[in-house]
Amino acid sequence: MLSLTATTLKSSLFTRSKTHGFSNTRPVYPKPFTTMNAALIPASNRQAPPKQQLYQPFRPPPSPIPPKFRSLDTAGKIEVLTDRLGLWFEYAPLISSLYTEGFTPPSIEELTGLSGVEQNRLIVGAQVRDSLVQSGAKSELIAAFDNNGAERLYEIRLLNNAQRVAAAEYIVDHDFDMKGAQDLARAIKDYPHRRGDVGFGDFDYNLPGDCLSFMLYRKSREHRSPSEVRTTLLEQALETAVTEKAKKAVARELHGESEEERAKEEEIKIIRVPVVRLRFGEVAGASSVVVLPVCKAEEGEEKLFEAPMEFESGGEFGVVEAEKDWSRWIVLPGWAPVVAVTKGGVAVSFSDDRKVLPWKGKGEGIMVVIDREKKIVEADNGYYYLVLDDGEMKLDRGLVWKEKGVNESLGMVVLVVRPPRDDDDEWQINDEDWD
Repeated sequence: MLSLTATTLKSSLFTRSKTHGFSNTRPVYPKPFTTMNAALIPASNRQAPPKQQLYQPFRPPPSPIPPKFRSLDTAGKIEVLTDRLGLWFEYAPLISSLYTEGFTPPSIEELTGLSGVEQNRLIVGAQVRDSLVQSGAKSELIAAFDNNGAERLYEIRLLNNAQRVAAAEYIVDHDFDMKGAQDLARAIKDYPHRRGDVGFGDFDYNLPGDCLSFMLYRKSREHRSPSEVRTTLLEQALETAVTEKAKKAVARELHGESEEERAKEEEIKIIRVPVVRLRFGEVAGASSVVVLPVCKAEEGEEKLFEAPMEFESGGEFGVVEAEKDWSRWIVLPGWAPVVAVTKGGVAVSFSDDRKVLPWKGKGEGIMVVIDREKKIVEADNGYYYLVLDDGEMKLDRGLVWKEKGVNESLGMVVLVVRPPRDDDDEWQINDEDWD
């Protein structure tokens, strides 16, 4: 049967026509035999085309109106708002619902007695409350705003979710009214814009109490000393401060510096270890550079001793030659403290500065440049040394190591380098960060 079909197809591929008396044979291409081709394919090998659901049904967002109010008509919504039936955050969404129906704030005020300011406060307060719920705030905290909470929650509307939770907890713990909540929110929002002001680094931005204390502290400096207003503001700031560092800063402003603090400030002035942050492109733009071998702190002191002691550059191209092969090197700008190390310089890398530095760390990697030629520990607070303490390399003053009975170190610290970062403008460590 197949041969017959093929013969039939072959004979029908050409047709004869006469053109000007001549016979012309031309091919005629038949239409594809889709049905016959499909019939020739075994049923077991045929696959149905995948079904794609192109139509996606519309799913409206969940209604903010509580279920018990969703079936109300316009008159029912107005009645609920007029009589304040339920909790404020339950009937607050009804105001927005009436807006969509064509009502205006003045018309709603005329029907319900709620002024336009109150309407806005209820709507925004309910949205802030919803954000607290979505942020996972404790149910006890949410319940604390069930009665007359719209005014206080409205004041923290400009804060992000994390700040809202912290501010709400502070408001409840200290029983703040609307004015107190407003001052707290302003203090939190304003704090980042006060970078560079006196005392900025003494307060913790993540704590609402410290933000509020800093605002009071800053306001106190606008009044002459001595002044009753200034004293009152500082006393409030001292009472509000949370961290010890903030309390000391406020107390110093209120009572003056103690002898111990003056001595510490004099001690800070003689610190001889610069802490810098490397900037992007700084090496490329430097007029001179220094090449140092690098050791990882976790590799221990043996690896530190194996690093080449002498290396110098020479020739027309400044080729660096070392006394032995080494796999890890770092290029730094020609800073004076590093250039002064003529022999035995090495950079020790640490993955977390909080584990090695005696001052407030940032939780980032650092390079500590030491001079291995200067191992003898001197009882001078101006010099720092790298010492293997309890199996870990740590950095501290010579006087501290002397008191612990340490007389020899891995090397004297000449520089601490932080990695480049776009979001950090503090190239030099603040004096207040030193322990």
